[in-house]
Amino acid sequence: MAQPSFWLRCEKKEFERRAALTPTTSKQLIDAGFKIYVERDEQRIFDDAEYEAVGCELVENNSWPSAPTHIPIIGLKELPASDAPLPHTHIQFAHCYKQQAGWSSVLARFHRGGGTLYDLEFLADASGRRVAAFGFHAGFAGAAAGALAHAVQKKGGKLGKLEPYENEAAMVSDVKAKLGGSGKGVKALVIGALGRCGRGAVDLFRKIGLDEDDIVKWDMDETAKGGPFQEILDVDIFVNCIYLTSRIPFFVTKDQIDADGASRRLSVVVDVSCDTTNPNNPIPIYSINTTFSEPTVPVPVEKGNPPMSVISIDHLPTLLPREASEQFSADLLPSLLAFPDRQSARVWTDAEKLFREKLGEAVKAENL
Repeated sequence: MAQPSFWLRCEKKEFERRAALTPTTSKQLIDAGFKIYVERDEQRIFDDAEYEAVGCELVENNSWPSAPTHIPIIGLKELPASDAPLPHTHIQFAHCYKQQAGWSSVLARFHRGGGTLYDLEFLADASGRRVAAFGFHAGFAGAAAGALAHAVQKKGGKLGKLEPYENEAAMVSDVKAKLGGSGKGVKALVIGALGRCGRGAVDLFRKIGLDEDDIVKWDMDETAKGGPFQEILDVDIFVNCIYLTSRIPFFVTKDQIDADGASRRLSVVVDVSCDTTNPNNPIPIYSINTTFSEPTVPVPVEKGNPPMSVISIDHLPTLLPREASEQFSADLLPSLLAFPDRQSARVWTDAEKLFREKLGEAVKAENL
């Protein structure tokens, strides 16, 4: 029987510094009998030497296309756009199962190459709960970015390039400083507050000094009546942390914003869920994803009304790359250890079944 292996590819998304496998989890896999190949990557938060020190075999940057096809390729963010067939097994976030822009062309590459996709977003345990997610750090970092944008907009400016922080303490300290020493007096609303992402956002707001009464925590009960919601316009920062699975009433609309006029308090929307190109996006006031170099996009408002912007960065946890990677990789580890039994291990059989369903939809959509 061949030695079980994983090939950690480099990340090609700009500013992405996280890793699906950390030196810590790589060592645990090696100790369990796995062979771990790691592509050299200067962008990654973990130095190449950290992997080498625990027994990984370093390989050239972006060399995975020529790797033996029996070795699974593991990464985080989606691959660069291409028509090249994919013959390998890939473990990653592919962002193509909810009919996002270009979804069928992504899956068509697997059809042409005969490869398999195990989407990290859809690895779930027997209860349906995701085995690993960046939710907490996404919410935490998103709330921080929203607070930074709010602080700058209050002074008539626009939030500039965001840089990853060394750790959580450094992030909290910087945000508090930018707000003048504390977030006291700022009011925020978090939708999806009971989930991992929402809990992260609430935690950040608490740590930067918002009063508890100024952190409005909503979840399914509060949104059951259906939007749009005036309450969103009555806070400084709105953070959307829901997991969207179907069409729901809009949370906030452009007409609603215009109707509120100069009395509107809302200045920043942080769409952590980032369903920008999803036809069911409940925040139809923007149409592009933002980036670390350009974190905000303005919402057009009537002349004389206060400014408003949206943050829609789809890899927010990389603002805390080391901590986010360690937490995610540790949660993923038990499933990776079970990967050699993927023909019977439920987390992998369910994920492959879903892939086959989505692949069939893509084949029809692409007329293959």
